[in-house]
Amino acid sequence: MLLTKQTEYWKSVSVNGGKYMSQEKISVLIPEEKIEDRIVQLAEQISKDYQGETVKLVCILKGSIIFTCELAKRITVPVLFDFIQVSSYGSGTKSSGSVVIKKELDEDIKGDNVIIVEDIVDSGNTLSQLVPILKAREPKSLKVCTLLDKPDRRTAPIDVDYNGFVIPDEFVVGYGLDYDQKYRNLPYIGVLHFE
Repeated sequence: MLLTKQTEYWKSVSVNGGKYMSQEKISVLIPEEKIEDRIVQLAEQISKDYQGETVKLVCILKGSIIFTCELAKRITVPVLFDFIQVSSYGSGTKSSGSVVIKKELDEDIKGDNVIIVEDIVDSGNTLSQLVPILKAREPKSLKVCTLLDKPDRRTAPIDVDYNGFVIPDEFVVGYGLDYDQKYRNLPYIGVLHFE
């Protein structure tokens, strides 16, 4: 889903009563209700595509955890989970370009229908390196599902099979996405502004 009327989602919000640094402000880009509606649509498509089969969701920690859980609750075919932690961000707002696997999968994916669940596809660097690693483990199928897609920042080619929202080139937080480990718990997607 492409956000074409971006301004209708923007409004200033107070972040946890000013608990976080005052130099950071957040504007709502995608409200909670719109996220929930889109997740239902994605789950319906996945359920249709895997009718009669089991799907294994590989959640990329930490940012994808909320999206993965909400998606899984709405998928109607049997769902298995596994988790991998891959990092290309430090405490900054730009991808470092260097991908590090911090936590490996717990189970073999050979013969499984695997969907990599990502919070945001930005440069494509993380997935362009992770997808070949997982393909080499011989899953029955391997697809990518992302909540957010930022194609303007793409530097590495990556195919996204299930796409929540195409967003502008802004640094976003909430719904699992963070800035220096903060703001993951916000129930919406917001643009982080620095003053």
